[in-house]
Parts: sequence; C-alpha cells; structure tokens
Amino acid sequence: MPRYRLTIEYKGSAYVGWQFQDNGRSVQGAIEAALKSFTHEDVRVHGAGRTDAGVHATGQVAHIDLSRVWDPLKLREALNAWLAYDAIAILDVVAVDDEFHARFSATGRHYIYRINDRRAKLTFDKGRAWHIKWRLDADAMHEAAQRLIGKHDFTTFRAAECQAASPVKTLTRLDVERIDDEIRIFAFARSFLHHQVRSITGSLVEVGLGKWTADDLQSALEARDRTRCGPMAPPDGLYLVKVDYDAKTDDEK
Repeated sequence: MPRYRLTIEYKGSAYVGWQFQDNGRSVQGAIEAALKSFTHEDVRVHGAGRTDAGVHATGQVAHIDLSRVWDPLKLREALNAWLAYDAIAILDVVAVDDEFHARFSATGRHYIYRINDRRAKLTFDKGRAWHIKWRLDADAMHEAAQRLIGKHDFTTFRAAECQAASPVKTLTRLDVERIDDEIRIFAFARSFLHHQVRSITGSLVEVGLGKWTADDLQSALEARDRTRCGPMAPPDGLYLVKVDYDAKTDDEK
C-alpha cells in the first residue's frame, strides 16, 4: 500500500486534542473523516505526537496508507477541501516508503511555548498564548532553564497519567527569549514526557516572577517528586513546530 507523509498545522483550541476521545472532536478524527469522504476508505492517521486539548501545531507530522497511488499535490488539495471548515491545514504531502513511521522514525521534536506579559488583555492572541500580567525576568528564566539541559529523571515534570516506560529523557535545548511583550521558550528533545514542556514552563514562570531561584528549579528536578513541580502552564501557548527525521526516512519516494 502506498504511504504518504503529511505535514499539518492546526489550532488546538478547536479540538479535544490530537487523538480520538469520546468527549469531542479530535484532529486525528477530523482528518480521517476527510479522507473517508473522498477515498471511501477507513484510513488510520498516525501522528508523530499526541498533542493535548488546546495545544497547537505548525509542523505536526503524520503518515497514512492508501489502497492506490495518489499524486501528492492532488491528495493535499483534496484533504484541504474537505477540511475547509476545520481549523486544520495540510501543508505538505510526500510519498514515502513503508519503513517511514511518523512517530517511531522521528529523531527529534521541537516545541515553542509563548507567554505574553503585557498588562492589557490579549485580543488577537487570546487562546494562542499564556497571558501573565506581571513582568517576567526572561534572563533569569533562561539561566535557570540551563539546569535542565541533558539527561535527567524528569519525574517532577511528568504527568501522573504519562505512559512512557521511563521518566528519563535527554533535553537538548531549552532557551528562553524575550521579544517585546512576548517570551518564547524553545524546547528540543528526541521525545518528551506527557505534560513535560507545560510543567517545565510553569516552573520557569515561578523563576520569572522571582518566587523561585535557579537552585529551586534544580532542587525540584532532583527531588523526582511531582508535588515539587510549579503550577502547570495552560495549553494555549504550546506549539509543536517541527519534527525531525534522519536522512534515510526523510527521503522522498
């Protein structure tokens, strides 16, 4: 069966998350419904990551298997036509070999978390960034964030319902930058624990507010205790922006 890789953008606030759930419309379900509308097949969409309700994506990756060969451009256009009333866009479709798997072939995932700390309420960015009305010390947040770089047991920053086999992950990048009234947190790793980025972000905000020091953040990490985590950041500001694949799996068919 021919396999295709999809690059997907979506506004997470319109959905209960990437994965099927009983309590509402999911991104995965919307794409599968669109596929069935014109292929007349029950097609499973396999995503690179299971984003939560409210979490956005500008570079989610998924793969699908179809019963016949499609021109990638026509497949992309057909999907976008059937998704016209959804907050989902198929940015690219590429034919790949059957060794490619959106999740298991991934070698890295890039997330950005957006925080706006202006006093006035958000208008255009409402639901797309975390609004905090107190000025944050981005430099202190960045300095503290470097304590989390490397291979660690991230139990403190792991959701209780996380299904990962181990809490040990290697965090390759965690940078905090200010652009006017917006703070952006850039996180990169091969894979993440459930709620890891949002949990880390909430704890970094404690540093930015002057409630925690870098030592406090490191102590929370070393405690390996979920109760030592700061308040978890809301999903609004989190974006999956890119998924990396090695040269072999990234080649077009």
